Order: sequence, then structure tokens, then C-alpha cells
Amino acid sequence: MSLFSAGDWAAIALTLRLATVTTLILLVLGTPLAWWLARTASPLRALVETVTALPLVLPPTVLGFYLLVLLGPSGPVGGWWESLGGDRLVFSFPGLVVGSVLFSLPFAVQPLHTAFRAIGPRPLEAAATIGATPRDRFFTVALPMARQGVVTSAALSFAHTVGEFGVVLMVGGNIPGRTQVVSIAIFDHVEALDYGSAHLLSFGMLVFSFAVLAVAYGSSRTRGGRTP
Repeated sequence: MSLFSAGDWAAIALTLRLATVTTLILLVLGTPLAWWLARTASPLRALVETVTALPLVLPPTVLGFYLLVLLGPSGPVGGWWESLGGDRLVFSFPGLVVGSVLFSLPFAVQPLHTAFRAIGPRPLEAAATIGATPRDRFFTVALPMARQGVVTSAALSFAHTVGEFGVVLMVGGNIPGRTQVVSIAIFDHVEALDYGSAHLLSFGMLVFSFAVLAVAYGSSRTRGGRTP
């Protein structure tokens, strides 16, 4: 007998797929953004930092509502996308990805930002004296030195996406096999008074979240212990 129902397995698979895609996109987008924030003296820096961190304090349903308006068939983004022949964004996996990327953005950017700022100017200046270009300094000096920040960023982005509820419910709805993620499946089980299934999924989420944080913080301590 399977530990989870077929519907629960589908929700787990969709959640892991969503978290993986979201994490990869956040690393690609968040790394240059964090690098810019750590290095720039632009007066726009405070504004960009504020916008990036906004999901930390904004209720998920508020972000989800505005995404629903923007991405819907009558919205500026959703209507434009569909006019180009694209599939509907709301109540679909691509819509979940958009919502997840925006909602988890600060969890990706802030660890990277902290890691880049901790490097300081001296290693980059030393690389410049031997002819390294800005691109070389980033990929051969800054990024390797900030690898712990990359690990933490990826771990927190993945775990945060797995635990999302409000944003994915607003943007994706609750369509089994298409947009129903684990957090929504738990809610459904509780509404149906199926506490046994809700407990199994919730306990799995608890163990997973603990393991991700333990790996992230354990790696950080190991790295810190090797620093002279």
C-alpha cells in the first residue's frame, strides 16, 4: 500500500518541479541583481532593495491578487501574452512559476548580496592588477568566494517555494495534477477532515524543511570553520 494517494504523489511531483524551476530561474536572475546591489553606488539602489524585499512583508494574497490581475486574460501582461499565441498564464504551471519567482526573490537575493559584500574590494583589486576583466573578476574571484551564499540562496529559494500557499492558490487555483501543490493538498485534506493524510504530508514537509535548513546552516558552519 502506498504511503500517499495518487493525488498526493501528483502534488508532491508538481511541487518539486515548481521548486526546481523557480530556484534555477532565481539563481540566474538573482545573482547579477545581488552583485549589482553589492557594488553599485546608484541612487536607485535603495529603491531596488525595497522592491526586492517587499515580498518579505507583503501578504501573499495581496501579491497573488495583483498577479492575478496582471496575468489574467484581461490583464496587461496576460492579455499581451495570449495575443502573441501563448497559453493562458493564470491557473497554469507557468503562472505558478511567475508567482513563485517573485514571492521567493528576496530569499535568493539577500544571501547572495551578503556574500558578495563580505568579499570586499581587495581580492577584486588584486585580480584587476594582473589584467582580469570585470567579467573574469566576477566568475573567477567573486562567485567562487561567494559559493556559500549561492548554496544558501538555492536552499532557501527551494524550501520557500515548496512551502508556498497564498500566492500559488491565487494565481494557480487548486487544479489536481495541474496546479495543486503540497500546501494546497494539505488544506484540502483538512477541509475534508482527513487528518491522517494531512498529517503525513505535513510531517513530510516538516522533515524536508528541517533537512534543507540543516544542510544550509551546516555547510555555512563548516565553511566558517575553515576560514583562518
